[in-house]
Amino acid sequence: MTVLAHKADTVTRDALAVLQPGFEGTTAPAWLLRSVAEGLTAVGLFGRNIASPEQLAALTAQLRAERDDVLVAIDEEGGDVTRLEVRSGSSFPGNLALGAVDDTALTREVARELGRRLAECGVNLNWAPSADVNSNPDNPVIGVRSFGADTGLAARHTAAYVEGLQAAGVAACTKHFPGHGDTNVDSHHALPRIDVDLDTLQARELVPFRAAIEAGTKAVMSAHILVPALDPTRPATLSPQILTGLLRKELGYEGLIVTDGMEMNAIAGTYGIERGSVLAVAAGADAICVGGGLADEATVLRLRDALVAAVREGALPEERLAEAAARVRALAEWTCGARPDARPEGSRASGIGLEAARRAVAVTGTAGPLTEAPYVATLAPVANFAVGDETPWGVAAELAALMPGTASGVYPEGVSAADVLAAAGGRTVVAVVRDAHRHPWMAEVLDALVAARADTVVVEMGLPQSPPRGRLYIATYGASPVCGRAAAEILTGA
Repeated sequence: MTVLAHKADTVTRDALAVLQPGFEGTTAPAWLLRSVAEGLTAVGLFGRNIASPEQLAALTAQLRAERDDVLVAIDEEGGDVTRLEVRSGSSFPGNLALGAVDDTALTREVARELGRRLAECGVNLNWAPSADVNSNPDNPVIGVRSFGADTGLAARHTAAYVEGLQAAGVAACTKHFPGHGDTNVDSHHALPRIDVDLDTLQARELVPFRAAIEAGTKAVMSAHILVPALDPTRPATLSPQILTGLLRKELGYEGLIVTDGMEMNAIAGTYGIERGSVLAVAAGADAICVGGGLADEATVLRLRDALVAAVREGALPEERLAEAAARVRALAEWTCGARPDARPEGSRASGIGLEAARRAVAVTGTAGPLTEAPYVATLAPVANFAVGDETPWGVAAELAALMPGTASGVYPEGVSAADVLAAAGGRTVVAVVRDAHRHPWMAEVLDALVAARADTVVVEMGLPQSPPRGRLYIATYGASPVCGRAAAEILTGA
Protein backbone atom coordinates (compact mmCIF):
# COMPACT_ATOMS: atom_id res chain seq x y z
CA MET A 1 0.00 0.00 0.00
CA THR A 2 1.38 3.43 -0.90
CA VAL A 3 1.73 6.18 1.71
CA LEU A 4 -1.08 8.15 0.09
CA ALA A 5 -3.39 5.11 0.03
CA HIS A 6 -2.62 4.36 3.66
CA LYS A 7 -3.30 7.98 4.59
CA ALA A 8 -6.61 7.93 2.72
CA ASP A 9 -7.60 4.70 4.47
CA THR A 10 -6.75 6.22 7.87
CA VAL A 11 -8.82 9.32 7.17
CA THR A 12 -11.77 7.16 6.07
CA ARG A 13 -11.59 5.07 9.24
CA ASP A 14 -11.37 8.21 11.37
CA ALA A 15 -14.39 9.65 9.56
CA LEU A 16 -16.37 6.49 10.33
CA ALA A 17 -15.17 6.51 13.94
CA VAL A 18 -16.68 9.91 14.71
CA LEU A 19 -20.19 8.93 13.58
CA GLN A 20 -22.93 7.70 15.94
CA PRO A 21 -25.63 6.55 13.49
CA GLY A 22 -28.98 4.90 14.07
CA PHE A 23 -30.67 2.16 12.09
CA GLU A 24 -34.03 0.49 11.58
CA GLY A 25 -35.07 -2.82 13.10
CA THR A 26 -34.41 -4.94 16.18
CA THR A 27 -31.41 -6.74 14.69
CA ALA A 28 -28.33 -5.14 13.17
CA PRO A 29 -28.60 -4.85 9.37
CA ALA A 30 -25.74 -6.15 7.25
CA TRP A 31 -24.61 -2.65 6.25
CA LEU A 32 -24.22 -1.64 9.90
CA LEU A 33 -22.17 -4.73 10.78
CA ARG A 34 -20.00 -4.10 7.75
CA SER A 35 -19.47 -0.47 8.81
CA VAL A 36 -18.50 -1.54 12.34
CA ALA A 37 -15.94 -3.93 10.87
CA GLU A 38 -14.60 -1.08 8.70
CA GLY A 39 -14.09 1.36 11.57
CA LEU A 40 -17.46 2.61 12.83
CA THR A 41 -16.97 2.82 16.60
CA ALA A 42 -20.40 3.86 17.88
CA VAL A 43 -24.05 3.08 17.21
CA GLY A 44 -27.14 4.92 18.49
CA LEU A 45 -30.27 3.10 19.63
CA PHE A 46 -33.82 4.43 19.56
CA GLY A 47 -37.18 3.08 20.66
CA ARG A 48 -37.73 1.39 17.29
CA ASN A 49 -34.72 -0.85 17.99
CA ILE A 50 -35.96 -2.24 21.30
CA ALA A 51 -38.60 -4.89 21.97
CA SER A 52 -37.34 -6.43 25.24
CA PRO A 53 -34.21 -6.57 27.41
CA GLU A 54 -33.42 -10.02 26.01
CA GLN A 55 -33.71 -8.82 22.41
CA LEU A 56 -31.59 -5.76 23.18
CA ALA A 57 -28.86 -7.89 24.78
CA ALA A 58 -28.84 -10.09 21.66
CA LEU A 59 -28.58 -7.01 19.43
CA THR A 60 -25.63 -5.54 21.31
CA ALA A 61 -23.92 -8.96 21.32
CA GLN A 62 -24.38 -9.05 17.53
CA LEU A 63 -22.59 -5.69 17.25
CA ARG A 64 -19.76 -6.78 19.55
CA ALA A 65 -19.17 -9.88 17.52
CA GLU A 66 -17.82 -7.44 14.91
CA ARG A 67 -16.00 -5.16 17.34
CA ASP A 68 -15.78 -5.84 21.07
CA ASP A 69 -15.24 -2.19 22.02
CA VAL A 70 -18.16 -0.69 20.09
CA LEU A 71 -19.97 2.13 21.87
CA VAL A 72 -23.71 1.47 22.06
CA ALA A 73 -25.48 4.74 22.88
CA ILE A 74 -29.06 5.44 23.91
CA ASP A 75 -31.22 8.36 25.03
CA GLU A 76 -32.45 6.93 28.33
CA GLU A 77 -33.15 9.80 30.69
CA GLY A 78 -35.80 7.93 32.64
CA GLY A 79 -39.10 9.62 33.34
CA ASP A 80 -40.82 11.01 30.26
CA VAL A 81 -37.90 10.18 27.95
CA THR A 82 -37.32 6.44 27.70
CA ARG A 83 -36.17 4.15 24.92
CA LEU A 84 -35.58 1.05 27.04
CA GLU A 85 -39.25 1.02 28.10
CA VAL A 86 -40.74 2.95 25.20
CA ARG A 87 -43.86 0.75 24.99
CA SER A 88 -44.66 0.58 28.70
CA GLY A 89 -43.22 3.79 30.14
CA SER A 90 -40.22 4.18 32.41
CA SER A 91 -39.81 2.45 35.77
CA PHE A 92 -38.15 5.64 37.02
CA PRO A 93 -39.35 9.20 37.53
CA GLY A 94 -37.49 11.86 35.57
CA ASN A 95 -35.16 14.63 36.62
CA LEU A 96 -37.80 17.11 37.79
CA ALA A 97 -39.20 14.58 40.26
CA LEU A 98 -35.71 13.86 41.58
CA GLY A 99 -35.08 17.59 41.91
CA ALA A 100 -38.38 17.98 43.78
CA VAL A 101 -37.24 15.39 46.33
CA ASP A 102 -33.78 17.02 46.44
CA ASP A 103 -31.96 14.01 47.88
CA THR A 104 -28.71 13.59 45.94
CA ALA A 105 -28.20 10.09 47.40
CA LEU A 106 -31.55 9.10 45.89
CA THR A 107 -30.64 10.62 42.52
CA ARG A 108 -27.33 8.78 42.56
CA GLU A 109 -29.06 5.50 43.40
CA VAL A 110 -31.73 5.93 40.72
CA ALA A 111 -29.08 6.71 38.08
CA ARG A 112 -27.00 3.75 39.16
CA GLU A 113 -29.92 1.35 38.92
CA LEU A 114 -30.90 2.74 35.52
CA GLY A 115 -27.28 2.35 34.42
CA ARG A 116 -27.16 -1.22 35.71
CA ARG A 117 -30.17 -2.13 33.58
CA LEU A 118 -28.58 -0.56 30.52
CA ALA A 119 -25.29 -2.34 31.15
CA GLU A 120 -27.04 -5.68 31.48
CA CYS A 121 -28.39 -5.14 27.95
CA GLY A 122 -24.98 -4.17 26.58
CA VAL A 123 -25.55 -0.40 26.40
CA ASN A 124 -22.50 1.56 27.56
CA LEU A 125 -23.14 5.23 26.65
CA ASN A 126 -26.22 7.11 27.81
CA TRP A 127 -27.10 10.50 26.30
CA ALA A 128 -28.08 11.74 29.77
CA PRO A 129 -28.44 13.58 32.09
CA SER A 130 -29.99 16.88 31.09
CA ALA A 131 -28.09 19.57 32.99
CA ASP A 132 -30.29 22.37 31.68
CA VAL A 133 -31.58 24.88 34.22
CA ASN A 134 -35.26 25.21 33.30
CA SER A 135 -35.39 28.95 33.89
CA ASN A 136 -38.11 29.47 31.26
CA PRO A 137 -41.34 27.70 32.32
CA ASP A 138 -42.63 27.99 28.74
CA ASN A 139 -39.76 25.88 27.43
CA PRO A 140 -41.40 23.36 25.06
CA VAL A 141 -38.64 20.75 25.00
CA ILE A 142 -36.90 20.66 28.42
CA GLY A 143 -39.46 21.08 31.21
CA VAL A 144 -39.58 17.94 33.38
CA ARG A 145 -36.34 16.74 31.80
CA SER A 146 -34.55 19.35 33.93
CA PHE A 147 -33.84 18.91 37.64
CA GLY A 148 -35.42 22.34 38.13
CA ALA A 149 -35.15 26.10 37.78
CA ASP A 150 -32.70 26.51 40.67
CA THR A 151 -29.08 26.54 39.51
CA GLY A 152 -27.55 25.01 42.62
CA LEU A 153 -30.12 22.23 42.73
CA ALA A 154 -29.57 21.41 39.04
CA ALA A 155 -25.81 21.32 39.57
CA ARG A 156 -25.74 18.98 42.56
CA HIS A 157 -28.20 16.55 41.01
CA THR A 158 -26.41 16.58 37.66
CA ALA A 159 -23.22 15.58 39.44
CA ALA A 160 -25.00 12.88 41.45
CA TYR A 161 -26.60 11.46 38.30
CA VAL A 162 -23.24 11.33 36.49
CA GLU A 163 -21.63 9.57 39.45
CA GLY A 164 -24.44 7.03 39.75
CA LEU A 165 -24.61 6.21 36.05
CA GLN A 166 -20.86 5.80 35.67
CA ALA A 167 -20.67 3.69 38.82
CA ALA A 168 -22.67 1.16 36.79
CA GLY A 169 -20.04 1.20 34.04
CA VAL A 170 -22.13 3.32 31.65
CA ALA A 171 -20.66 6.57 30.35
CA ALA A 172 -22.73 9.67 31.05
CA CYS A 173 -23.27 12.29 28.34
CA THR A 174 -24.27 15.54 30.04
CA LYS A 175 -26.45 17.79 27.87
CA HIS A 176 -27.31 20.25 26.27
CA PHE A 177 -24.22 22.48 26.40
CA PRO A 178 -24.09 25.42 27.04
CA GLY A 179 -27.67 25.13 28.39
CA HIS A 180 -31.07 24.74 26.72
CA GLY A 181 -33.25 25.80 29.65
CA ASP A 182 -34.00 29.41 28.72
CA THR A 183 -35.49 28.72 25.28
CA ASN A 184 -39.04 28.87 23.99
CA VAL A 185 -38.35 27.03 20.71
CA ASP A 186 -37.81 23.30 20.17
CA SER A 187 -34.55 22.78 18.23
CA HIS A 188 -36.11 19.76 16.53
CA HIS A 189 -38.15 22.31 14.57
CA ALA A 190 -36.15 25.56 14.46
CA LEU A 191 -33.05 27.29 15.85
CA PRO A 192 -33.61 28.54 19.43
CA ARG A 193 -31.87 31.69 20.65
CA ILE A 194 -30.82 32.65 24.18
CA ASP A 195 -30.33 36.38 24.66
CA VAL A 196 -28.62 36.69 28.03
CA ASP A 197 -25.32 38.26 28.95
CA LEU A 198 -22.10 36.47 29.85
CA ASP A 199 -22.53 37.04 33.56
CA THR A 200 -25.93 35.30 33.49
CA LEU A 201 -24.54 32.39 31.50
CA GLN A 202 -21.67 31.95 33.95
CA ALA A 203 -23.91 32.19 37.00
CA ARG A 204 -26.75 30.03 35.68
CA GLU A 205 -26.35 27.89 32.54
CA LEU A 206 -22.73 26.84 33.00
CA VAL A 207 -22.83 25.92 36.69
CA PRO A 208 -24.34 22.41 36.25
CA PHE A 209 -21.85 21.67 33.46
CA ARG A 210 -18.97 22.66 35.69
CA ALA A 211 -20.37 20.26 38.30
CA ALA A 212 -20.67 17.47 35.72
CA ILE A 213 -17.08 17.99 34.59
CA GLU A 214 -15.89 17.91 38.19
CA ALA A 215 -17.86 14.68 38.68
CA GLY A 216 -16.02 13.15 35.73
CA THR A 217 -18.65 13.00 33.01
CA LYS A 218 -17.24 11.02 30.12
CA ALA A 219 -19.16 12.94 27.46
CA VAL A 220 -20.91 16.26 26.93
CA MET A 221 -23.58 16.86 24.28
CA SER A 222 -23.79 20.18 22.46
CA ALA A 223 -27.02 22.09 21.91
CA HIS A 224 -28.31 23.41 18.60
CA ILE A 225 -28.94 26.86 20.08
CA LEU A 226 -27.71 30.34 19.20
CA VAL A 227 -26.15 32.22 22.12
CA PRO A 228 -25.07 35.64 20.77
CA ALA A 229 -23.12 36.49 23.93
CA LEU A 230 -20.81 33.57 23.07
CA ASP A 231 -21.06 33.44 19.27
CA PRO A 232 -23.36 35.79 17.35
CA THR A 233 -23.41 33.75 14.13
CA ARG A 234 -23.18 30.02 14.74
CA PRO A 235 -25.17 27.68 17.01
CA ALA A 236 -23.22 26.01 19.82
CA THR A 237 -22.78 22.72 17.95
CA LEU A 238 -20.92 24.51 15.14
CA SER A 239 -19.12 27.15 17.20
CA PRO A 240 -15.33 27.00 17.85
CA GLN A 241 -15.78 29.74 20.46
CA ILE A 242 -18.23 27.60 22.42
CA LEU A 243 -16.90 24.05 21.98
CA THR A 244 -13.16 24.74 21.91
CA GLY A 245 -12.84 28.16 23.54
CA LEU A 246 -15.41 27.76 26.32
CA LEU A 247 -15.83 24.04 26.93
CA ARG A 248 -12.28 22.88 26.29
CA LYS A 249 -10.12 25.82 27.28
CA GLU A 250 -12.11 27.78 29.85
CA LEU A 251 -13.89 24.88 31.56
CA GLY A 252 -10.99 22.49 31.07
CA TYR A 253 -13.08 19.62 29.74
CA GLU A 254 -11.03 16.80 28.18
CA GLY A 255 -13.64 14.12 27.43
CA LEU A 256 -15.82 13.37 24.41
CA ILE A 257 -17.98 16.11 22.86
CA VAL A 258 -21.05 14.69 21.11
CA THR A 259 -23.46 16.68 18.95
CA ASP A 260 -27.20 16.56 19.37
CA GLY A 261 -29.00 14.92 16.44
CA MET A 262 -27.74 16.54 13.24
CA GLU A 263 -30.98 15.95 11.34
CA MET A 264 -32.82 18.22 13.75
CA ASN A 265 -34.11 21.21 11.82
CA ALA A 266 -31.99 23.72 13.75
CA ILE A 267 -29.00 22.29 11.82
CA ALA A 268 -30.44 20.36 8.88
CA GLY A 269 -32.72 23.24 7.89
CA THR A 270 -29.98 25.86 8.02
CA TYR A 271 -26.64 24.22 7.19
CA GLY A 272 -27.55 20.72 6.00
CA ILE A 273 -26.27 17.61 7.75
CA GLU A 274 -23.13 17.17 5.63
CA ARG A 275 -21.85 20.73 6.00
CA GLY A 276 -23.12 20.84 9.57
CA SER A 277 -21.15 17.70 10.46
CA VAL A 278 -17.94 19.09 8.96
CA LEU A 279 -18.38 22.40 10.77
CA ALA A 280 -19.15 20.61 14.05
CA VAL A 281 -15.96 18.52 13.96
CA ALA A 282 -13.93 21.55 12.91
CA ALA A 283 -15.41 23.50 15.82
CA GLY A 284 -14.33 20.85 18.34
CA ALA A 285 -17.03 18.14 18.37
CA ASP A 286 -15.69 14.58 18.44
CA ALA A 287 -18.80 12.56 17.63
CA ILE A 288 -21.71 13.18 15.26
CA CYS A 289 -25.09 11.93 16.45
CA VAL A 290 -27.49 11.10 13.62
CA GLY A 291 -30.23 8.53 13.21
CA GLY A 292 -33.34 9.76 14.95
CA GLY A 293 -34.84 10.38 11.53
CA LEU A 294 -32.16 9.42 9.00
CA ALA A 295 -31.24 5.83 9.77
CA ASP A 296 -29.80 4.15 6.70
CA GLU A 297 -26.50 3.27 5.09
CA ALA A 298 -26.75 6.15 2.63
CA THR A 299 -26.68 8.67 5.50
CA VAL A 300 -23.55 7.10 6.99
CA LEU A 301 -21.80 7.10 3.63
CA ARG A 302 -22.82 10.71 2.94
CA LEU A 303 -21.40 11.92 6.24
CA ARG A 304 -18.26 9.80 5.98
CA ASP A 305 -17.57 11.07 2.48
CA ALA A 306 -18.29 14.69 3.47
CA LEU A 307 -15.70 14.50 6.27
CA VAL A 308 -13.11 12.82 4.02
CA ALA A 309 -13.68 15.41 1.28
CA ALA A 310 -13.36 18.25 3.80
CA VAL A 311 -9.95 16.91 4.89
CA ARG A 312 -8.84 16.53 1.27
CA GLU A 313 -9.98 20.08 0.43
CA GLY A 314 -8.44 21.65 3.53
CA ALA A 315 -11.76 22.66 5.13
CA LEU A 316 -11.17 20.26 8.04
CA PRO A 317 -7.65 19.72 9.39
CA GLU A 318 -6.69 16.05 9.31
CA GLU A 319 -5.26 16.40 12.82
CA ARG A 320 -8.64 17.62 14.15
CA LEU A 321 -10.44 14.60 12.67
CA ALA A 322 -7.78 12.25 14.05
CA GLU A 323 -8.07 13.87 17.49
CA ALA A 324 -11.85 13.44 17.44
CA ALA A 325 -11.59 9.78 16.42
CA ALA A 326 -9.01 9.16 19.13
CA ARG A 327 -11.38 10.50 21.79
CA VAL A 328 -14.16 8.22 20.56
CA ARG A 329 -11.83 5.20 20.71
CA ALA A 330 -10.57 6.22 24.15
CA LEU A 331 -14.12 6.25 25.52
CA ALA A 332 -14.79 2.87 23.89
CA GLU A 333 -11.68 1.55 25.64
CA TRP A 334 -12.88 2.96 28.98
CA THR A 335 -16.19 1.14 28.69
CA CYS A 336 -14.37 -2.15 28.06
CA GLY A 337 -12.39 -1.72 31.25
CA ALA A 338 -15.16 -0.22 33.41
CA ARG A 339 -15.92 -2.30 36.47
CA PRO A 340 -19.37 -1.51 37.89
CA ASP A 341 -19.53 -0.94 41.65
CA ALA A 342 -21.09 -3.75 43.62
CA ARG A 343 -24.71 -3.06 44.45
CA PRO A 344 -24.85 -1.80 48.06
CA GLU A 345 -26.05 -4.34 50.58
CA GLY A 346 -29.76 -3.91 51.22
CA SER A 347 -30.19 -1.98 47.96
CA ARG A 348 -33.76 -1.03 47.03
CA ALA A 349 -33.03 -1.54 43.33
CA SER A 350 -36.28 -3.16 42.27
CA GLY A 351 -38.47 -0.48 43.82
CA ILE A 352 -36.26 2.59 43.84
CA GLY A 353 -38.13 4.22 40.96
CA LEU A 354 -41.53 3.99 42.66
CA GLU A 355 -40.05 5.11 45.96
CA ALA A 356 -38.60 8.20 44.28
CA ALA A 357 -41.91 8.95 42.56
CA ARG A 358 -43.82 8.66 45.84
CA ARG A 359 -41.44 11.04 47.58
CA ALA A 360 -41.75 13.60 44.78
CA VAL A 361 -45.56 13.97 44.79
CA ALA A 362 -46.96 17.21 46.19
CA VAL A 363 -50.62 17.50 47.21
CA THR A 364 -52.68 20.66 47.69
CA GLY A 365 -56.04 20.29 49.43
CA THR A 366 -57.29 18.25 52.34
CA ALA A 367 -59.95 16.11 50.69
CA GLY A 368 -59.85 12.42 51.47
CA PRO A 369 -59.41 9.62 48.94
CA LEU A 370 -62.02 8.72 46.37
CA THR A 371 -64.85 6.52 47.61
CA GLU A 372 -66.22 5.52 44.21
CA ALA A 373 -64.60 4.75 40.85
CA PRO A 374 -64.05 8.07 39.01
CA TYR A 375 -63.84 9.14 35.41
CA VAL A 376 -60.25 9.97 34.35
CA ALA A 377 -60.09 12.62 31.61
CA THR A 378 -56.59 12.94 30.18
CA LEU A 379 -56.14 16.28 28.38
CA ALA A 380 -53.38 15.33 25.98
CA PRO A 381 -51.04 17.86 24.34
CA VAL A 382 -48.98 17.00 21.28
CA ALA A 383 -45.80 15.34 22.56
CA ASN A 384 -42.45 16.83 21.64
CA PHE A 385 -40.03 14.72 19.60
CA ALA A 386 -37.70 13.97 22.52
CA VAL A 387 -40.53 12.43 24.52
CA GLY A 388 -42.35 10.83 21.58
CA ASP A 389 -46.04 10.05 21.32
CA GLU A 390 -45.74 6.26 21.51
CA THR A 391 -44.91 6.04 25.22
CA PRO A 392 -47.96 5.70 27.49
CA TRP A 393 -48.43 8.23 30.28
CA GLY A 394 -51.05 9.34 32.74
CA VAL A 395 -52.98 8.03 35.73
CA ALA A 396 -55.86 6.07 34.20
CA ALA A 397 -54.25 2.61 34.02
CA GLU A 398 -52.68 2.86 37.45
CA LEU A 399 -55.91 4.13 39.04
CA ALA A 400 -57.99 1.41 37.37
CA ALA A 401 -55.62 -1.22 38.79
CA LEU A 402 -56.25 0.06 42.32
CA MET A 403 -59.91 0.97 41.86
CA PRO A 404 -61.72 -1.40 39.46
CA GLY A 405 -64.54 0.23 37.56
CA THR A 406 -62.59 3.41 36.84
CA ALA A 407 -63.49 4.72 33.39
CA SER A 408 -61.35 7.00 31.24
CA GLY A 409 -61.00 8.99 28.04
CA VAL A 410 -58.23 10.87 26.25
CA TYR A 411 -59.00 14.36 24.92
CA PRO A 412 -56.93 16.45 22.50
CA GLU A 413 -57.17 20.18 21.92
CA GLY A 414 -60.71 21.17 20.95
CA VAL A 415 -62.49 19.32 23.73
CA SER A 416 -64.90 21.19 26.01
CA ALA A 417 -65.69 20.67 29.67
CA ALA A 418 -69.22 19.70 28.61
CA ASP A 419 -67.77 16.84 26.53
CA VAL A 420 -65.87 15.53 29.54
CA LEU A 421 -68.81 15.86 31.93
CA ALA A 422 -71.12 14.08 29.51
CA ALA A 423 -68.70 11.17 29.28
CA ALA A 424 -68.25 11.11 33.06
CA GLY A 425 -71.97 10.60 33.55
CA GLY A 426 -72.09 11.96 37.09
CA ARG A 427 -68.82 10.42 38.30
CA THR A 428 -66.12 12.49 39.95
CA VAL A 429 -63.74 13.72 37.27
CA VAL A 430 -60.00 13.26 37.66
CA ALA A 431 -58.53 15.66 35.10
CA VAL A 432 -54.97 14.74 34.12
CA VAL A 433 -52.81 17.37 32.41
CA ARG A 434 -49.24 17.93 31.29
CA ASP A 435 -47.93 21.52 31.45
CA ALA A 436 -51.37 23.10 31.63
CA HIS A 437 -49.76 26.55 31.92
CA ARG A 438 -48.37 26.20 28.36
CA HIS A 439 -51.71 25.21 26.81
CA PRO A 440 -54.52 27.79 27.16
CA TRP A 441 -57.13 25.30 25.98
CA MET A 442 -56.19 22.97 28.81
CA ALA A 443 -56.43 25.68 31.45
CA GLU A 444 -59.81 26.73 30.04
CA VAL A 445 -61.19 23.19 30.29
CA LEU A 446 -59.88 22.80 33.84
CA ASP A 447 -61.48 26.06 34.98
CA ALA A 448 -64.81 25.06 33.46
CA LEU A 449 -64.69 21.59 35.04
CA VAL A 450 -63.96 22.98 38.49
CA ALA A 451 -66.72 25.57 38.12
CA ALA A 452 -69.23 22.89 37.11
CA ARG A 453 -68.13 20.22 39.58
CA ALA A 454 -66.53 21.30 42.85
CA ASP A 455 -65.33 17.75 43.48
CA THR A 456 -63.06 17.74 40.40
CA VAL A 457 -59.55 16.46 41.06
CA VAL A 458 -56.58 17.72 39.02
CA VAL A 459 -53.36 15.79 38.46
CA GLU A 460 -50.56 17.84 36.87
CA MET A 461 -47.86 15.56 35.40
CA GLY A 462 -45.73 18.31 33.91
CA LEU A 463 -44.43 21.53 35.38
CA PRO A 464 -46.80 22.59 38.17
CA GLN A 465 -47.94 26.22 38.18
CA SER A 466 -50.11 28.19 40.58
CA PRO A 467 -52.84 28.61 41.45
CA PRO A 468 -53.75 24.95 41.99
CA ARG A 469 -57.21 23.94 40.77
CA GLY A 470 -59.74 21.44 42.08
CA ARG A 471 -60.68 20.07 45.47
CA LEU A 472 -57.45 18.11 45.28
CA TYR A 473 -54.44 19.12 43.20
CA ILE A 474 -51.67 16.56 42.78
CA ALA A 475 -48.32 17.46 41.21
CA THR A 476 -46.24 14.45 40.18
CA TYR A 477 -43.35 16.30 38.42
CA GLY A 478 -43.35 13.76 35.62
CA ALA A 479 -45.62 11.47 33.63
CA SER A 480 -44.00 8.02 33.75
CA PRO A 481 -46.06 5.07 35.09
CA VAL A 482 -44.41 5.22 38.52
CA CYS A 483 -45.50 8.85 38.79
CA GLY A 484 -49.02 7.78 37.80
CA ARG A 485 -48.92 5.00 40.39
CA ALA A 486 -47.84 7.45 43.12
CA ALA A 487 -50.79 9.74 42.26
CA ALA A 488 -53.21 6.79 42.13
CA GLU A 489 -52.15 5.69 45.60
CA ILE A 490 -52.99 9.13 46.97
CA LEU A 491 -56.33 9.17 45.18
CA THR A 492 -57.32 5.78 46.57
CA GLY A 493 -55.62 5.96 49.94
CA ALA A 494 -53.62 2.83 49.04
